[in-house]
Amino acid sequence: MFSVSPFHSRRALGATVGAFILVTGIAMAPLAAPPSLADARASYAAAHAQEFVVAKSVTSANSTPVDRDDFSATAGPATLIASGTNYDWAKLVLLYAGWPASDNNVTVLTRWMRQENGADSWWTRNNPLNIGMGGFASYSSLDESAHIVAKALSTSAGYRAIAAGFATSADPATTEYAIWASPWAGGHYAWGGHWHYSPVDVVTAPASSWP
Repeated sequence: MFSVSPFHSRRALGATVGAFILVTGIAMAPLAAPPSLADARASYAAAHAQEFVVAKSVTSANSTPVDRDDFSATAGPATLIASGTNYDWAKLVLLYAGWPASDNNVTVLTRWMRQENGADSWWTRNNPLNIGMGGFASYSSLDESAHIVAKALSTSAGYRAIAAGFATSADPATTEYAIWASPWAGGHYAWGGHWHYSPVDVVTAPASSWP
């Protein structure tokens, strides 16, 4: 029969209790939360801070002054509507159609508007290019007609050559010929015989013609 002395029993029990306390202590120790991504970035930036100074004048490696590129911005609908001239309406059509508001394109559109309604009353029936109902349609605002013209020119098969001219900012003569050759006007503007090339005056439409 196997027997254990009291001394050995107490020693084994003590070891078991000690191990339990150790394991229990480890299990109950709180774990520190890892730093957040923002805290980690802030800590790294603080430890690796850098600074630089930009000179007032910039030169290239061969001491030649460096020219900075020019930049420009295209006016949005709100700006064009607030200004409200015939040139602004032409740019609005180009903007809605996704075409550049280049000098060539604006020149063609303002000449075209003059052919349809005259320069001094280009906003007649809020329809500067006389689109719809045989050219006698009326619209609630010049903004509405700009949307309608832009959609017609950019989506109708009969106006593809006009759209191509505007899309590429073609020479005015190219785009104007496309207008004459299109079904826009039954008389085809006498194939240019009724077209005028003098500069178009800047004329502001009444505020009531805009939304």
